[in-house]
Amino acid sequence: MQNIILASQSPRRKQLLEWAEVPFEVLVQETDESYPPNLIPSEIAIHIAKNKALAIKNSTKISIPILAADTIVVLQNEIINKPKNREDAIGILTKLSGKKHQVITGVVILHNEKEIAFADVTEVEFHTLTTSQLAFYVDKYKPYDKAGAYAIQEWIGVVGIKSINGDFYNVMGLPVSRVVDIINNLVLVNG
Repeated sequence: MQNIILASQSPRRKQLLEWAEVPFEVLVQETDESYPPNLIPSEIAIHIAKNKALAIKNSTKISIPILAADTIVVLQNEIINKPKNREDAIGILTKLSGKKHQVITGVVILHNEKEIAFADVTEVEFHTLTTSQLAFYVDKYKPYDKAGAYAIQEWIGVVGIKSINGDFYNVMGLPVSRVVDIINNLVLVNG
């Protein structure tokens, strides 16, 4: 597989590409993560990912695929962001406890003049968790850089997740098998 640019600092996205044995290098530009108010959640995730990819494309002369992604958590049409602090993280997880929510990753791949954009949605349902369980998780794992205040591959995913409908790796931050398929096809078509 051809080398790609990952326009993300996410250690989870890096790990997933490494597991898939995709050769990549990380290039990141500061980007505005605001979005127009009329967008639905899947469009928001794509909009932010596209801004990340375009920031790299517009500042370099790279001719290899650029991959950018943004993951958001949605509970009953409310976007759940990264927590601000310990109390916010426990509050977010309390909201998610015992309920189903969606994890949406917007993905944008730019290669030469081609742009592929899509959103992958995974439904996650938590068991009802106690405040002490949530505090334990937040204090031990410090999920302050994670949308929805959790990482599925950590303790809370092992103990607290009742069901998943969709791509597990999407919840980690990248629907990696779909991305690999698209990149392979892009390189074959565009050389």
